[in-house]
Amino acid sequence: MAYRDLREFVAALEKRGELKRVRDEVDPILEITEIADRSVKSGGPALLFERPKGYDIPVVINSMASMERMQLALEVDSLDTVAGRISEYLQMKTPQGLVSKLKMLPKLAEVGNFMPKEVRSGPCQEVVKTDNFSLFDYPVLQCWPQDAGRFITLPLVFSRNPETGKRNCGMYRMQIFDERTTGMHWQTHKQGAEHYRRLLAEGKQTRMEVAVAIGADPTVMLAAILPLPPDIDEMMFAGFLRRDPVEMVKCKSVDLEVPANAEIVLEGYVTLGETRTEGPFGDHTGYYSLSDEYPVFHVTTVTQRHKPMYATTIVGPPPMEDYFMGKTIERVFLPLMRLQIPEVRDMSMPAEGIFHNLMILSIRKSYPGHARKVMSAIWGLGQAMFTKCIVVVDEDVDVHNYSEVAWKAFNNIDPERDIQFTFGPIDSLDHSSRLPNYGSKMGIDATRKWPSEGFQRPWPDVIEMDSAVKQRVDGICRKLGIG
Repeated sequence: MAYRDLREFVAALEKRGELKRVRDEVDPILEITEIADRSVKSGGPALLFERPKGYDIPVVINSMASMERMQLALEVDSLDTVAGRISEYLQMKTPQGLVSKLKMLPKLAEVGNFMPKEVRSGPCQEVVKTDNFSLFDYPVLQCWPQDAGRFITLPLVFSRNPETGKRNCGMYRMQIFDERTTGMHWQTHKQGAEHYRRLLAEGKQTRMEVAVAIGADPTVMLAAILPLPPDIDEMMFAGFLRRDPVEMVKCKSVDLEVPANAEIVLEGYVTLGETRTEGPFGDHTGYYSLSDEYPVFHVTTVTQRHKPMYATTIVGPPPMEDYFMGKTIERVFLPLMRLQIPEVRDMSMPAEGIFHNLMILSIRKSYPGHARKVMSAIWGLGQAMFTKCIVVVDEDVDVHNYSEVAWKAFNNIDPERDIQFTFGPIDSLDHSSRLPNYGSKMGIDATRKWPSEGFQRPWPDVIEMDSAVKQRVDGICRKLGIG
């Protein structure tokens, strides 16, 4: 059975020995970050701070900060299971003939079970506050010393496409400005920002309704950061991941729905055209992102459980919790990438590459310039357009063995021949680009070169020992303790 909410997931973590309770009083200002950072970098557990200083609301952090916890979140023994399910649905074709159509019915019925289910009430509305509330009532963290203030870092931000009426859920950090306003860090390429721009361009409204849920079951939280096509409802995909529909409840003061089993919900609006300086913020790049102008979110209503739990995360020098969430997305979405670029065999995005800075791809090379075709396809594929450096290797290279990748790549390239540069959109958080949101990218063709690519010399074989010799010395090596 899918987790109903964050609490069930926390209980599952604790049962598996993946969570520790912190009963000492710990300050949400910097101290929780330091403890959580040490934990994730030492392979430590998720943490439940029972006594954040000044609050009686517990704080849960690092709940998905390992591959084991990600598998537990998705209730699978291997992420390949999820990737396989996605691949299976992507390969569904229109059935021909009565027998084939009958065989397809159970699968189509299962797809219908993923759709979000609207309910009349939910735990997230056990307490409704329209007055006498403050965002400082919650143990929101200040993560790093030079942060501009406290930031909500794990929010599920719901908005609606003004043209189609379709719901979007994204995760955008929110700096608390005062008791009832926050920043809304809508980076220019995100769907929330697109909804905002369309309403602003229409000029028919002065406000954009927004709802923010904090603390939900892990599939719902993961769905908010997935690079889904704009027309796919994140809550529907969360239902697919959890094999059970997400229950949604209508907000009290805005025309939006939120997960009924969330811990806390902030309802309100963004005034079109109103901005305020947001940041700096210690970001996932390992550097402080610079301050900039962003829209302002006005909170008009807060709903919550009777005794809520505050879910949060920290980002900073890798690896952090976001690395494991990103690695999960990498594995789960490989089938989607292969549907569009079938020659791709595998991919890896190392922690040090901060997701968008480095992507390593292995391909089944079939014609001259094939690696460059793949690079161009990646740069034209949704949020993969932000990839700063792409390294393409042959299919016999293990892209997860970075030592092997470096050895093969550095030996295979002629820099002038095999490195190409292009210009295009760059992640808003990239501090190195010459202009905000726009800069250069690099592609490295590290595949073996063919005569049809202008390489006329013999390509050497990799040095390998004869298999018969290996077998003859196995016994001696075992006695010597040699691997």
